[in-house]
Amino acid sequence: MTSLDFLHISIADQQLYGFAGGRLRLRFPVSTARNGAGELNGSGCTPRGLHQVRACIGDGLPVGAVLRGRRWTGETWTPELHAAFPGRDWILTRILWLSGCEPGVNRMGQVDTFRRYIYIHGTPDSEPMGVPLSHGCVRMRNADLFQLFPLVPPHCPVRIDEAPCPNWAAAELE
Repeated sequence: MTSLDFLHISIADQQLYGFAGGRLRLRFPVSTARNGAGELNGSGCTPRGLHQVRACIGDGLPVGAVLRGRRWTGETWTPELHAAFPGRDWILTRILWLSGCEPGVNRMGQVDTFRRYIYIHGTPDSEPMGVPLSHGCVRMRNADLFQLFPLVPPHCPVRIDEAPCPNWAAAELE
């Protein structure tokens, strides 16, 4: 498959939709923020609006690689490692670091997506998808993110909104 042109994340559907050439190519379940949608720094919410992928981090790392401060710790997630660090917000496999494109909405000041460290990232497979449970980021299954990552170029547009997308949720992938 060629690179994707656009990603759309529906908070209502808890889905990420990937498009290339104007056609729906990928659909993955996600988990957005437990606190709902919102842009304010410290809110723990998933920011809405138009974003872009500012950085693609983790190429070449193993599935389940543990990332802290956007660097690989040298560890790979296991249930035993998870048990040793209860309550950790695990960032695994890859990071697509988002940057807002709308000044005053999701860029600059107290609403800056990039400075809030909002990512699309992997999470332990024991965490449910389709349920809003994150601290603001968009969580994905590691295998899904591993498939998505090489298809997303830097600066790829990402729209995050609250509206359901029933046509895309039910559509056949092309």
